[in-house]
Amino acid sequence: MALIVQKYGGSSVADAASIKRVAKRVAEAKRAGHDVVVVVSAMGDTTDELIDLATQVTPMPPQREMDILLTAGERISMSLLAMAIHNLGIDAKSFTGQQAGVLTDEAYGKARIIDVTPSRIRQTIAQGSVAIVAGFQGVNPSTNDVTTLGRGGSDTTAVALAAALKADVCEIYTDVDGVFTADPRIVPNARKLERVTYDEMLDLAASGAKVLVLRCVEYARRYGVPIHVRSSFSTHTGTLVTDEPAPEGETVEQPIIAGVAHDRSEAKITVVGVPDVPGKAARIFEVVAGAGVNIDMIVQNVSAASTGLTDISFTLPASDGAAGTAALTEHQPDIGFASLQYDDTIGKLSLVGAGMKSHPGVSARFFAALSEAGINIEMISTSEIRISVVTRADSLDEAVRAVHTAFDLDSASDEAVVYGGTGR
Repeated sequence: MALIVQKYGGSSVADAASIKRVAKRVAEAKRAGHDVVVVVSAMGDTTDELIDLATQVTPMPPQREMDILLTAGERISMSLLAMAIHNLGIDAKSFTGQQAGVLTDEAYGKARIIDVTPSRIRQTIAQGSVAIVAGFQGVNPSTNDVTTLGRGGSDTTAVALAAALKADVCEIYTDVDGVFTADPRIVPNARKLERVTYDEMLDLAASGAKVLVLRCVEYARRYGVPIHVRSSFSTHTGTLVTDEPAPEGETVEQPIIAGVAHDRSEAKITVVGVPDVPGKAARIFEVVAGAGVNIDMIVQNVSAASTGLTDISFTLPASDGAAGTAALTEHQPDIGFASLQYDDTIGKLSLVGAGMKSHPGVSARFFAALSEAGINIEMISTSEIRISVVTRADSLDEAVRAVHTAFDLDSASDEAVVYGGTGR
């Protein structure tokens, strides 16, 4: 008998038929003797529809009211799923994030979990019932206001509850069968990974892999919560994200490379004609940070001896592009640069694998594969277990396939199946 936390994404509870299918899976786990806690996202595109509705009412909806509005999607899912489980003869109770004891800070739309006190969830489990929790939301203990965790916040809710309840495993159900060596939508013959370390999954998530949200992996690593990534549309074993060694007698492949990730959501700003003197680079990034913009990759060109000027390029989320350029333009006089160039037609490609730090030749093979495919590289960033490059967005798919093949990651037998359409 185990305590299992299951999380189902929007594509898994998209309609009544999907909710009934999830209820059947939950009921099977309960009848097998397990204690089950379920975290649900909003149905299908409900969150996007609520956002569209708000912007039809006002072009600038207040953040507090937006958070209250957006939590409605998960509340609909949790109550419908509880009803469906009841219909199968098993008692189930639904809880909002506040009722489940998810405590958050005051940052509307992107709140962070500061504590989880799941006394009502423990009581429900002790009574033999299934607890259904609305993901993506919590309450600030100081203001008693509802806050949301941002996109993919239900993953984080599930892992946080699993940590607080000391669950045996947190099962994240998506529309693919696990973590693959590349996005199956781009590389149909990508291979499913049996196990991935927390560090590898962190880099994959940070590099654009959408199967798990970065924050939930960080939380899982911090509290040692094993994550089992599975599909709600099949009964196949998925991918286990953990640093625990494989059980004795279990043969688990330990590849050099875990996978190839890509990201189309970034843009590049080039600050042209920056005086190459101490303090200027620091000032640029102070201004960008002050605008609340996160920076990913940075490249500084060699200074031209004749002018004493250099160019500094960096990538950032495309959604923060306007804020970043506006902040730098405002401070152009005191920084002293000549101009700004903004480019949102880029893509990032990353090769991730814990084994690369002890295997020479990985970089050579990586760049040779891109060269043979005719892919031009604009920026490079590396860590112990990751190599990332920026290229043109229209050549990103080809680059992913070229690198995937070059590292023998293609599956010779099966073609990956995408049951839904979102990857969540």
